[in-house]
Amino acid sequence: MPTRHFPALLLLCSLVGFIPLAAAANAPAAGTGYYRFPALHGETLVFTAEGDLWRVAVTGGVAQRLTSHPGQETYPALSPDGQWLAFSAQYEGPTEAYVMPATGGLPRRLTFEGESALVRGWTPEGRVLVSTAAESTLPNRQLVAIAPATLERSIVPLAQADEGSYDEKGNLYFTRLSAQSSHAKRYVGGTAQQLWRFAAGATEATPLTASYAGTSKSPMWWRGRLYFASDRDGTMNLWSMQPDGSDLRQHTRHADFGVKFPALQGGRIAYQNGADLWLLDLASGRNALVPVRLASDFDQTREKWVEKPLDYLTHMAVSPTGNRVALTVRGQVFVAPVGAGRLVEASRQSGVRYRQTAFLPDGKSLLALSDESGEVEFWKLPANGVGPREQVTREAQTLRMGGVVSPDGKWLAYTERDQDLWVHEFATGQARKVASSPAVDFDNPDLAWSPDSRWLAYVMSAVRGGITRILVYNLADDRSTPLTSDRAASSSPAWSPDGKWLYFLSERNLESTVPSPWGNRQPEPFFDRVDRIYQIALTAQRRSPFDPPDELNPADADKAAEKPGEKTTKPGPKTEEKKPDGTAAEGAPAAPATPEKKETNAEPAKDPKAPPAVSIDFAGIELRQWEVPVPAGNLSRLTVTDKYLFYTDRGSGPSARTRLVAVEIKNKEVETSTVLDDIRSYRLSHDRKKLAVLKADPAAKTDAIYVFDAGTKAPDKLDKARVDVAALRFSYAPRENWRQIFTDAWRLHRDYFYDKSMHGVDWRANLAKHLPLVDRVTDRAELNDLIAYLMSELSALHTSVRGGDVREGPDDIALGSLGAYLERDPAGGGWRIARLYRGDPDYPKTLSPLQRPGLAVKEGDVIEAINGIATADVPHPGALLRQKAGRQVLLRLKPAGGQPAYDVVVTPLSPTAAQNLRYDDWELSRRTRVEEAGAHKIGYVHLRAMGPPDIAQWARDFYPIFDREGLILDLRHNRGGNIDSWVLNRLLRKAWMFWAPRDGEPYWNMQGAFRGHLVVLINEWTSSDGETAANGVRRLGLGTLIGTRTWGGGVWLRSINGLVDKGLASAAEFGTYAPEGQWVVEGHGIDPDIVVDNLPHATFRGQDAQLEAAIKLLREKIAADPRPVPRPPPYPNKAK
Repeated sequence: MPTRHFPALLLLCSLVGFIPLAAAANAPAAGTGYYRFPALHGETLVFTAEGDLWRVAVTGGVAQRLTSHPGQETYPALSPDGQWLAFSAQYEGPTEAYVMPATGGLPRRLTFEGESALVRGWTPEGRVLVSTAAESTLPNRQLVAIAPATLERSIVPLAQADEGSYDEKGNLYFTRLSAQSSHAKRYVGGTAQQLWRFAAGATEATPLTASYAGTSKSPMWWRGRLYFASDRDGTMNLWSMQPDGSDLRQHTRHADFGVKFPALQGGRIAYQNGADLWLLDLASGRNALVPVRLASDFDQTREKWVEKPLDYLTHMAVSPTGNRVALTVRGQVFVAPVGAGRLVEASRQSGVRYRQTAFLPDGKSLLALSDESGEVEFWKLPANGVGPREQVTREAQTLRMGGVVSPDGKWLAYTERDQDLWVHEFATGQARKVASSPAVDFDNPDLAWSPDSRWLAYVMSAVRGGITRILVYNLADDRSTPLTSDRAASSSPAWSPDGKWLYFLSERNLESTVPSPWGNRQPEPFFDRVDRIYQIALTAQRRSPFDPPDELNPADADKAAEKPGEKTTKPGPKTEEKKPDGTAAEGAPAAPATPEKKETNAEPAKDPKAPPAVSIDFAGIELRQWEVPVPAGNLSRLTVTDKYLFYTDRGSGPSARTRLVAVEIKNKEVETSTVLDDIRSYRLSHDRKKLAVLKADPAAKTDAIYVFDAGTKAPDKLDKARVDVAALRFSYAPRENWRQIFTDAWRLHRDYFYDKSMHGVDWRANLAKHLPLVDRVTDRAELNDLIAYLMSELSALHTSVRGGDVREGPDDIALGSLGAYLERDPAGGGWRIARLYRGDPDYPKTLSPLQRPGLAVKEGDVIEAINGIATADVPHPGALLRQKAGRQVLLRLKPAGGQPAYDVVVTPLSPTAAQNLRYDDWELSRRTRVEEAGAHKIGYVHLRAMGPPDIAQWARDFYPIFDREGLILDLRHNRGGNIDSWVLNRLLRKAWMFWAPRDGEPYWNMQGAFRGHLVVLINEWTSSDGETAANGVRRLGLGTLIGTRTWGGGVWLRSINGLVDKGLASAAEFGTYAPEGQWVVEGHGIDPDIVVDNLPHATFRGQDAQLEAAIKLLREKIAADPRPVPRPPPYPNKAK
């Protein structure tokens, strides 16, 4: 039996004890922090630390805090005269642009975008340059120059411009494209940022760095040269060139972290490298770290208390007799009593994450997964919180999961991330490998021990298609045997208490809710509520307890034969022994309370406490399956007692709720009973007498836990069964916690990244390089920045870090939108509607609030007042629309034609709905253009992503035009998902036969098959599954790709690498390769068959060269190879 002997990769030392002292022990030396986003003017540096802005001399020293809001203040930029500081902040929730005196003062809001507004610097004339997508129909960023005094705005006439710097002649050097979302060094995909030049008075911008496939960004003009950041030597460093892109020079040579957020002023460039600020003098070439200290109390490193702890609940276990529940909350373990009692803190280590917990059969100890040793191992904890912890397993190399203890407490079954199933013997510490899965079954293992602890039932895929089967492993002969076939997916094995039956779920109710392929939008079979409950008799000559009685098997005889633990006479008063409360009573597995001992000469094997021996006769076992007579459903989590089956049933549809269902085991009038609705999960106690249920509590806006007797219904007064967790409030030391989070992100990437060799990166050395900087971190956002540094070394897409306990301000004031672009009109006395964004008229809910049916609002009308407040008196109408999304507002409008003013009541949109409306406007304009230019012979379908809303969009837009001779499938800006096979399947359908009705036009088989010519549009923002769909079109010979090279995300992911504080450090998990054995897409993207770029200035003016190229190509193809519907042949004459 294999046992591994490898040293633990890393030992995490946690300070256990009084948390404030532990936090103080790890405080950064002499006020050192983690510094980001530098800005520079003269002898002053401004930067972000602790989420606030600070000011310090360029020579370093003690920094002065300028802002103190709980949200993040970032992207500072000092004005050309050094008097003003512009920056982005979250004072009211959304990230907006603000300005304040450079020495500190009350900030003034510059933007009302309702979404991210990022300060990018100042123009030479003293306007603040802001990057925003709020003025764009597509979700592309563009630059807007804002006068701080008046808030007058001017849009830089370039699409996809994100950063910019002007020279003395007014020429703009800009970064085309915003940064792609994955953290990847040495990225050379289609979304790599490039530098362009837009000369004053020019008709179009020109590229400057197109000869290099990697990143060139952050343009900074100084004395005839353009300085910028680029990764040409493998790490982001500072470079410069002539205005035409020639005479390339390198100015820094960092090989460790790399240059971030450079800022140039007066011949010097400040930038971030790792956790530090550096200053480069261009004249001398001197480059030095700026020694900065923070005069701070480091409030975010102070002991923190967890509010709403159940929001962080990740695992629940119930004690053997159901008198306590163990809760894993934000990585710590607590034991809560059912009823009165003490809440136990079973763990108390901020630097350790516990992933799940189970009670051992004696009820005195807990078994928990913990990373205390540096790897995720099983540990034993005292359930009462008193006493030492004990490490159970050792030498893990990957994440361990599962953790199911045998009823006798002697064995532990668990799985590992490398898809191995193991059983561990507590007494010897030895482990046996049971199975290796060909799929990813063991990420969430489905395991169940037999009552006698001799057999382990587990679920594993039999084929690549995901059809799982149930196998049983016998400890005695170290062998696994399948119990179910590989023809239908089976799961959730559950042993009957007497060991005679194995119940399970199986997907065998294959009854399509769609009866035929006839109807609109190509109806296809859909199998809902496919799961049924089955039982297997483990030995021959056994009768199901659900079989109805007959003359040979009367009802009472069946009960006596199949339920030996129940009385066959009419029930009388119960004389059940009572257990004393507490852990001491929780000793015997799957058995009633220990009766009072009496004198007996019985053999030990006949002890009534001993579980029944389980015997399995495999000969002919496939013929000993019964279907339990209950309705099919979307079932999961089957458990069994001697009287009942319990399982969950999820309704149909994406917003369906889950209910807990009970079925009484009997052979007459078998019925299902809903125990509780709208549950999250449930557990059955070890003695099979109690149910612990996690259920939503909408009133409290959190979840609640209930424990009650296992039966067909919950108590009428459910609140009396509620577990009191009011005392569950605990604290943690942030620095210890951040160190655990960082190491966890490293470990999760090691265990989930698709390439075990980590793209050749020495992953342990990478940890050693970055881990010391955790001690510099002073808030959670900085930790994300450091994790991004760590992950970027893989140079892989689909690797990103986000979320976590980032400090936020108290306000979240959403900005309402009128669905229009407004311009100040002083002469008109308000704000003029310069453009109404158009929704799809066939779907009125998508329309702008100003275009709802019954309104006569037109472009050119002036909004004079909002809710009675004159708009001429406010800096922006958005100031009057804060917190108005979804609420009625009264508008006074003056028509453009001079008619009398009028009032309307409208309901502003949320920022997300406003963004969708602008996108709808773009999409509708493309469709309209194709209809006009294609003479109704060419259809148009755009997919924004590849998820549930997008297959709905496909159904909405494809089938009305599926019979056209040409089709443009627009995958530009497609954000990905997982429905490429659905789309490709529909495009692969062929018309191989036609029906000729007596009247009307012919139609064809296969229904909905597209018979024409296909062009697919792609661009630099076509990503992930959008790229897969485009690649499929090419490889399957379905059409022509037009546009520009795509993002390059060819390794898929599940985004399951959650961190202890609900942050995410996603890893790329599933590489894609072609039949000829080459990796595809990843890092490079999909090259189009015909390269056509939508240039920045032309695109801003409304041109779409890529769409026009597609229309032109399809016209040519249709002319050369028309695809009319074949006419029926002459009808036969059968009169002769």
